[in-house]
Parts: sequence; structure tokens; C-alpha cells
Amino acid sequence: MAVETPLCAFGWQAPDFNLPGIDGRPWSLQQVRGAKGSLIMFICNHCPYVQAVAERLVRDARELQGLGIGVAAIMSNDTTAYPEDSFDNMKLFAARHGFSFPYLFDESQQVARAYDAVCTPDFFGFDAGLGLQYRGRLDASGKQAGPADARRDLFEAMRGVAETGSGPVEQVASMGCSIKWRQL
Repeated sequence: MAVETPLCAFGWQAPDFNLPGIDGRPWSLQQVRGAKGSLIMFICNHCPYVQAVAERLVRDARELQGLGIGVAAIMSNDTTAYPEDSFDNMKLFAARHGFSFPYLFDESQQVARAYDAVCTPDFFGFDAGLGLQYRGRLDASGKQAGPADARRDLFEAMRGVAETGSGPVEQVASMGCSIKWRQL
């Protein structure tokens, strides 16, 4: 079942984290933070919505990094129920798609809960002061990649954040697979 993200709560402060990366080192919010803003993405390996946009996501992240936006992806799914999202498979997924940003494992799911992440992909775009400016979609893609000339919603929003410190007032919610929460 597809889930949509809530609307942007402008100015909401990014919760800190310290998570293991697939590169073997721990990463905190301060370490991924960019001089002009930060993009924190909740993704996973198996979700068809993430798979449909992986190449575009990597392209946009790389370009945003060039504009001073720090980027990190976090995987928070229950890997017991969804072994395709395991740490080892995260390494393979990142290598296959050429990630230029840290891919972090939120095994406890506490970071996803702190961010109130609801789906994969779920994008949180912050200004230089770590205030939320964007909570929308990458582009018009769904389970299949959209047209090659689709408007780059996330990229345009975060470029605006890098240039002005503000995100767009009009934002279209991201849609994807629900976060796979562990049964308590």
C-alpha cells in the first residue's frame, strides 16, 4: 500500500543521529551537514518506488552536494522481516547505484521515529540552520520512473534552499512503501 508524507512543517529542527554507515564508520547529523543545507532521505533497497528513482536520486544528490548541500540516506526497515534490506544488501545497492553520500543503518528505528518518517523514499530538506524547508517528492515518478523531462521537484527545492535559505511554499508529498516497523 502506498503512503504519502505529511506536509512540510517549516522550521522544524532536524533531530541529531549517530548511525553506522556502510563504509564502516559512524555518521552524525553534524558530519553530513552541508554549509548551505542538508538532505536526509529515508530509503531502502527493496521498495519499487526507491528502485524507480534510484538513478535520478543519485544524480540530484551529486548535483546538490556541489551546491553545498550535505546528503545522507538512512535505511530503517526491519531487516528480519525484509532481509533484502540487510546491511550487506545496503552495500550492494549503494555500489550498484554509485552513491556519493553516506548510506546509514537505523537498526533501532529510533531515527526514523524521531523524524516521523513514514515511507521510502521520504525526503527531509533542511536549511543551513537545520530548519526543515522541504518535505516533498523527488519528482513525478511513482513505481515506474517518470518521463525523462519530469520536473525535478527535490532538486529545485533544495537549490532554492542553497541560494535563499527557503524552500518552496507549494510542495507535492512524496509517495512510497511504508517504513517496515518491527513488531514490538
